Amino acid sequence: MRPRVAFIGTGGTISGVGNGPLDLQDYASTGQMLHAAEILERFPETREVADVLPVRFDNVPSTKMAFPQWRELLLICDRLAAEEPDLAGIVVGHGTASLEETAYFLSLTLKHPLPVVVVGSQRPNSALSTDAGLNLVNALRVAASPEARGLGALVVLNDEVHAAREVTKTSTSRLQTFRAADFGCLAHADGDRLAWYRRPLRRVAPDTEFDPRGLQALPRVDIAYTYAGSDGAAVQAFRAAGAQGIVSAGFAPGFVTPEESEALGGAVAAGIVVVQSSRAGSGRVFPTTRLREAGFLPADNLTPQKARILLALALTVTRDPREIERIFGEY
Repeated sequence: MRPRVAFIGTGGTISGVGNGPLDLQDYASTGQMLHAAEILERFPETREVADVLPVRFDNVPSTKMAFPQWRELLLICDRLAAEEPDLAGIVVGHGTASLEETAYFLSLTLKHPLPVVVVGSQRPNSALSTDAGLNLVNALRVAASPEARGLGALVVLNDEVHAAREVTKTSTSRLQTFRAADFGCLAHADGDRLAWYRRPLRRVAPDTEFDPRGLQALPRVDIAYTYAGSDGAAVQAFRAAGAQGIVSAGFAPGFVTPEESEALGGAVAAGIVVVQSSRAGSGRVFPTTRLREAGFLPADNLTPQKARILLALALTVTRDPREIERIFGEY
């Protein structure tokens, strides 16, 4: 008997239909995106690995995905877990632009043990040699796997299984774009079996302290990107816009320009939580004397976009910098 897996389609390249099989880049101009049931019909091989329950969701480019859509996904996952007792897992089809952020949000907020796998593709499902079909088949296999339970939300593309916390998109168009620079993947989705190699140790769903289901919005957290000559104007603009937290994407291993440091220090003095990350994409930001004296909290090895999500969720449960530093150490 095949395992039962739900598939929520949210749009993105995996749902895209271009102008013929050689349209690998301009397919979004057609405006055509298939819903979950239509994607499954296009790839009947999915029926060989799971009994798939398609779940309709508004098809949107992943550039439009934000808290309202995340919250809706969360509530749908809750409903499926409660109403479908024989469900083995859930797959979310997603555009790759912000896929890692949706996956990390879910990994921090889900409250049920069902595996949730976020999947996308680099080529539309209409393209010659599209990766959409096999990525979806592998995501269904992973979602149905007992080994996937307790790992938080997972990301599957290009025959690799990644932890949501660690994976990021590293190339605009290559199939091997999703990589975990510091630690690598958790498993390979090979033809004969899922080959698992490690488990993440940081806290993940359902063992988390965050529950944004009753919120209409997350606390505003912005990212200030450091570059040679950055003068802190972005920080001032974020303060004026009502930011409650600012993530500084600094020079590796976590430095900013003097002017930006002054602006961020002013933000801390005004009660805004500042988390120092690195724009390098790999490696920890250390809890140095300089950071402590400035009142900045280290982001560990989280990318700026992941640090932003964790900080926003942390601000829903505490405003104490010491507690927020604990959260960044545990998650």
